[in-house]
Amino acid sequence: MTVDRAGRLWRIAEMCARCAAATPDCRVLDTAPPPLRHTSGGTETSAEAPKQPAAVAPVDAAAVFSDHAGSPASLKAGGALVGAERASVPGARTAAASKSPRRAKRWGKVAQRIVPYDLQPDVLRVELIELGDAFRAYQSNPVPDLALLAELHDRKARAFSSWADVTGDASLRHEAKRATGAAQATRDMQANRLGLPVGDADGPVVERLLTRNHSVHARSVLEYVQAHAPRAEPDVHLLVLLLTLRAARDGTGNITGQDITGWLPHGAGQALEHLVGAGWLRLPGTVAEALASRPEDFTAFTVPSLQPESDRPFSFGKDARGRISGWAQKVVGDRKLRKKKLGAATRLLAVYTAAHTQPDGLLGQPGADGLSLEEAAAFCGVAPGEVAEHAALLVDAEWLTAAGTGQGRLRGRLAERVFSLGGLL
Repeated sequence: MTVDRAGRLWRIAEMCARCAAATPDCRVLDTAPPPLRHTSGGTETSAEAPKQPAAVAPVDAAAVFSDHAGSPASLKAGGALVGAERASVPGARTAAASKSPRRAKRWGKVAQRIVPYDLQPDVLRVELIELGDAFRAYQSNPVPDLALLAELHDRKARAFSSWADVTGDASLRHEAKRATGAAQATRDMQANRLGLPVGDADGPVVERLLTRNHSVHARSVLEYVQAHAPRAEPDVHLLVLLLTLRAARDGTGNITGQDITGWLPHGAGQALEHLVGAGWLRLPGTVAEALASRPEDFTAFTVPSLQPESDRPFSFGKDARGRISGWAQKVVGDRKLRKKKLGAATRLLAVYTAAHTQPDGLLGQPGADGLSLEEAAAFCGVAPGEVAEHAALLVDAEWLTAAGTGQGRLRGRLAERVFSLGGLL
């Protein structure tokens, strides 16, 4: 029971004893001291009662509590409580009782959703909270672990499916389906990185230089070389391939004389003259100056057909360009191919076979019975009948384990030592 500052208005409210004790100008009806007594000789004030404002008049009132176990407390005409009718007011909690507060339930968040603290069953609530913590911990790892990420997506799919069953929320079921797809996509990414057939976790583990997506882009470059090389000669095709990969992004690149002579130990100058003469390549100086350039004074070249003003034949980004260019140079500069001093046509066939392999090294698409002999010959700049000779040289250099031509097809298998250079179909 509280009174305003002027003593004009009393309010009765039901509250606990501790709240009442903390409220200014509040009296507890059950324990309030006796009110003022009126006598014939004047007004006497109880020693226990605080001094009351003169404007306050006695009021008849009754405090009614929601706890009906104790009947309502009534006030006399002068405001005194009747002892027998005093309501039982609970005492303040002791310090001992507050030493063991109820433990608050753990809070959590997963996939931008807050896990309800009252979600049942409790094991589902705990799993969702732990799953959110696991995803956040994975994101903080410096090195990605795709196998672990796939397992997390599987857990998320199961947990969200159970959550949807409990709550009937269709969006949770949709999220569970997305998690299932994400788990499969992550496993496919892992298979691409390791060179496994998609869905085959028991295949040979090979660290591939190119992912499947990179391999698709690499084959698009090979098709461009075959279609746009200004001359159908192996030396020209090899230079067009490697220069295209350096200038694929904006039509410009840098080379040194060492690069050119490393790709073509013989006939490099003549091949460059053909490209410059056909207008496919532009050099700031002469061909001789380009061949003499060193790393500290490289030659900047331009391929007009690859500049942004023209139709861009490639859609890959900067990182993919660097990866594919490095792959092509590794194939062309393979130590056994260099040791055998194989020519441009044989090296081009090595590039072509590496770009068209299955995960087990077999040439061509599954069920396609090898590669088209005419397409391989067109890329290498030789006649179809000459492909068998160059394939035999690759077998001798341990690039292919076997090779054969017949019925217009090139059949064979990539050697295990160069599995990492295989561009998966």
